[in-house]
Amino acid sequence: MPKSLRSPRHQQFLDQLVTLRKAQGLTQAQIAEKLGRPQSFVAKYEGGERRLDVVEFLDVTAALGADPCEILSKLRS
Repeated sequence: MPKSLRSPRHQQFLDQLVTLRKAQGLTQAQIAEKLGRPQSFVAKYEGGERRLDVVEFLDVTAALGADPCEILSKLRS
């Protein structure tokens, strides 16, 4: 099993988050502001440099106004 940080499945997960953000016309800085985090936090998880834990994932989906279950259901193999 490949490491999850660089796996195709993880990239698909990140692509979903980036697509959602861009579809709403939001910048990384705007999402970071909603999260109370620096812009580099968003840049690092979107770029695959760091992982989101479950709580962070829920915070990000809330900031995006997205359903976390819908995002995860698209990752099922």
